Amino acid sequence: MSHPSAPHILVIDDDPSIRELVAGYLGENEMRVSVGACGAEMFAAFDREAIDLVLLDLRLPGEDGMLLARQLRERATVPIVLLTGRSEEADRVMGLELGADDYVTKPFSPRELLARVRAVLRRYQVQASLPARDQQRRAFRFGGWELNLRTRRLKSPEGELIELSNGEFSLLCAFCGAPQRVLSRDQLLTLSRLHEAEVYDRAIDVQILRLRRKIEPDPAHPALIVTVRGAGYRFDAEVETLY
Repeated sequence: MSHPSAPHILVIDDDPSIRELVAGYLGENEMRVSVGACGAEMFAAFDREAIDLVLLDLRLPGEDGMLLARQLRERATVPIVLLTGRSEEADRVMGLELGADDYVTKPFSPRELLARVRAVLRRYQVQASLPARDQQRRAFRFGGWELNLRTRRLKSPEGELIELSNGEFSLLCAFCGAPQRVLSRDQLLTLSRLHEAEVYDRAIDVQILRLRRKIEPDPAHPALIVTVRGAGYRFDAEVETLY
């Protein structure tokens, strides 16, 4: 079983044998894999989960693979690797021009596919370390937890969905956006953008207490949201940002 923080790959191919081969091989190499057979399943999975990379077959029956790739690129900067036939050079070129990051020609070696997936993920990790607008962020991951900014869902390391209030969600976003930094109450108010909503003045301490009860193994001795006396709070976690 892959680790909750492992890259999440979405494989879209109408051939069940291809889906099984790719899912099995990537799963054996410490990646999480979801599969689908058509564009509708691709977009449904993308809206439901935080996806790190999409493997998209250009020749889906009755669908325009180029159109699907363009629509996906318009929705997010998620990496796209195309699965193409050996004779489809024009499609590969057009796909790259539309914003795909790489392609793999069928029949392919699972080992080559894994290498290309890893290479594309590395490039995106470098890009993610650069400054970017808040609205480009899709999800945060920390300590096996996953906070999906689109669905406003928090998933535990065990895969359980944790309900968050608006205040708890906004505070967790603020912490994930500034890990390992001491944030004062005023800074948290500003970062959470809830001056006139649920969080104000000392009530922020109450929100943090509630959030600790949901994400800390031992809320009485917090390891993630740490109190810094006289200064504020620090989020003690390595945070991965998905764009």
